[in-house]
Amino acid sequence: MSISDNLEKIKKETDSVGVTLVAVSKTKSVTEIQEAYDAGQRTFGENQVQELRDKYEVLPKDIEWHMIGHLQTNKVKYLAPFIKLIQSVDSLKLLQEINKQASKHDRIIDCLLQIYIADEETKFGLAYDEVIELLRSDEFSILKNVRIVGLMGIATNTDNEKLIKEEFYELKTLFNGIKASFFRKDDAFKELSMGMSSDYKIAIEQGSTMIRLGSTIFGSR
Repeated sequence: MSISDNLEKIKKETDSVGVTLVAVSKTKSVTEIQEAYDAGQRTFGENQVQELRDKYEVLPKDIEWHMIGHLQTNKVKYLAPFIKLIQSVDSLKLLQEINKQASKHDRIIDCLLQIYIADEETKFGLAYDEVIELLRSDEFSILKNVRIVGLMGIATNTDNEKLIKEEFYELKTLFNGIKASFFRKDDAFKELSMGMSSDYKIAIEQGSTMIRLGSTIFGSR
């Protein structure tokens, strides 16, 4: 099936539940991304800063670019002028740098706090207690050029659907608790980014509002 056929199939599954589809275009060519764009896709996710910048320069400017990979503080400045959403904020230090660079461009940059939910040591993210500590901190309260619009998590890479379901359920529960405690009157805090090609159907069942799909759209590498 073509990229456009794949997109049409996924959108039939997801449009009715109001889930945002992020096309994970890392390692994909400009031609492939353009094909997805021509089929109506506007939101794309990358995990390498240089690759993201290069694609931003040559592709249509109404694309909403999401940074979904681990982001080093010294590279934030390259994304600050145009990035739509940084999904992978995993420290106060990174948030402070995003705030600093956003202020230089007179922007408020939307961010998701990445939560560590997987049973794997290779994943990044804040522990549950760390995210509470961050949101309570005086340092966070003075940041005016970032906006926390939700949470993101990556489940364990496993065939054990019960484990994946539990991890997503726990993240949704944390999301609800943080919404009630810190963002009760903030309509912007509404995104729960969880679910990739292997587990997005489980993620949607557990309350995901945003799924990140690569091979399901573009085919296997």
